[in-house]
Amino acid sequence: MRVLVVGAGPVGAVAAYKLALAGIDVTLLESEPECREDMRASTLHPPTLDMLAQLGVFDTLDAQGLRAPVYHYRNRRTNEVLAFDLTELADVTAFPFRLQCEQFKVARLLVKLLGDLPNAAVHFSRRLLTLAQDSHGVTVHAETPVSIERFSADYVIAADGANSTVRKWLGIEFEGFTYPEKFLTLSTNWPIEQSIENLAAVNYVADPQEWCVLLRVPSLWRVLVPAGADDDRALLSDAKKNAVFGRLVGEAQAATLRTAHRTIYRVHQRVARTYRAGRVLLAGDAAHLNNPLGGFGLNAGVHDVWNLADKLIAIKDGAADPDSVLDLYDRQRRRVMHDFVQAQTIRNKSMLEAGSEAAQANHQREMQEILADDKRRRAYLLTQSMLLSLETAAAIQ
Repeated sequence: MRVLVVGAGPVGAVAAYKLALAGIDVTLLESEPECREDMRASTLHPPTLDMLAQLGVFDTLDAQGLRAPVYHYRNRRTNEVLAFDLTELADVTAFPFRLQCEQFKVARLLVKLLGDLPNAAVHFSRRLLTLAQDSHGVTVHAETPVSIERFSADYVIAADGANSTVRKWLGIEFEGFTYPEKFLTLSTNWPIEQSIENLAAVNYVADPQEWCVLLRVPSLWRVLVPAGADDDRALLSDAKKNAVFGRLVGEAQAATLRTAHRTIYRVHQRVARTYRAGRVLLAGDAAHLNNPLGGFGLNAGVHDVWNLADKLIAIKDGAADPDSVLDLYDRQRRRVMHDFVQAQTIRNKSMLEAGSEAAQANHQREMQEILADDKRRRAYLLTQSMLLSLETAAAIQ
């Protein structure tokens, strides 16, 4: 069996590496000249860490990341801090923490390892142009800087991101909506923890005027805020930087604070109408998009290809009917995305941005009740850690 994976981000890299380790011939195509240093996703949840451990790469990533067993919900108005501790789940996972590790580190590590496998090939600067399939296989043509190349495979995994060329070629609808506001991410190596008492590595800060997410990765603090309808120049200005950090660490300190990245992006809640078109399967951002609150997007993409790789390996071994198991992939992963990830990320955003003092107080009271109730708190941790979503998907037939 030969599988072609389009997109060398973390989702495509996990798919290619798992399949190659199972003895499947794999070709990985990437339109960029290298794995791009994308700062958007940086949270790896417990079940994803278990998958990376099975691939033999957890220890390497652990050394490059930051363990975050505790995360905070903070209220900017009342200064109340609600701490949720994933170590309570140590009885069901060997990884009762989030690992704060930028997604490009995952992609680069796995792509490097793929280069050492005789049944794997990685090609950068290959932009997919055309895709055609029949009952025997799939053929794609990709543009290089100097030529057009042809690739053939039994199956194609499209992990080529939100603007997936493969999904567009297949004419698969990308249903859902786009939030009217933009999101702004700022990162800095300034020690924010010295200005905010008892700061966790992961913090969700509720405020009806301007909520924010404050995350620590090994070398930087990252701040995510809603950006409204301001033009891009204003959002990337020092004045905006000073306003955002001024609310966190004070105006005087914000004025001297330097940023390493300033990034604007649009946020969507979308799911492809189907994850399967014949021998072509969608995964990751090519199949679904959601807002970043909870860190579910990257992890859900890895869970997609883990599920899919198991099914392709079963097909290769003659242990499964191709149509049956690939249709099951579509049902399992698409239903979990609709019922769990989309619903939970929308709820997380609603909780942080509640537009009135009364609504904010209601959300705060609900979180206090969850934290105080052992049964509800455990259910909440199982949901937010994505352990429940994997269990749910496995039960779908």
